[in-house]
Amino acid sequence: MTILALEFSSARRSAAVLSWRNGNNSPAPQRDGAMIDPCPPLKLAEAIETGAGRTHAFGLVEEALGGVGLTREQIEIIAVGLGPGSYTGIRVALSIAQGWQLARGVKLLGISSAACLAAQAQAEKLFGRVNVVIDAQQNEFYIARYEVSADGWQELEPLQITSTARMESRAGPGEIWVGPEVTRWWPEGKTLYPSAAMLGRLAAGRENFVSGEALTPIYLREATFVKAPPVNRLFS
Repeated sequence: MTILALEFSSARRSAAVLSWRNGNNSPAPQRDGAMIDPCPPLKLAEAIETGAGRTHAFGLVEEALGGVGLTREQIEIIAVGLGPGSYTGIRVALSIAQGWQLARGVKLLGISSAACLAAQAQAEKLFGRVNVVIDAQQNEFYIARYEVSADGWQELEPLQITSTARMESRAGPGEIWVGPEVTRWWPEGKTLYPSAAMLGRLAAGRENFVSGEALTPIYLREATFVKAPPVNRLFS
């Protein structure tokens, strides 16, 4: 099994390639809340961009492929972080996955970037009530709450958009705050960026594959736009 994972939902974009042998070294099926399989992949390489826009997306992919000595043709599954987060970054990742499926017939998976952060909190032994916080702009936040332990993690409250005031009301003893920019609002929080390597581990063993057009970003907010007025013709 060879997985390419793309996590472009934050300012720290990453691509990872994970490879397992068929047979005893294959990972057990994963699902949200399952403990990450302790068996490491046979090959793993992650390419990271710190600062959006400095590296071409395919540059990250090629760097990750080069790290494990594989080619594009050897990718079997592509896992994409669906956000929430950067509109442009998520769309770029989806476009790569959709085009790859059209060209090579690979299998596709979409995984919540918030779930990826919960898994990373578990890997870093941040046990207890973990609040995953992602900036939603407009003085709002995306937030999901998980119970994280050494054995796994369970969603307590699903991902939602909330205000700063409501966020402050839930602060209290025993609450852990994680996210890409969480220390801007909670200095005691833990800065975590969704990782392509973790995304790939979550994808390993899953079989809920989707077609490219079914990959849908997680926004939670209705898109609003104003239709441009008709063009006034000054000359006939």
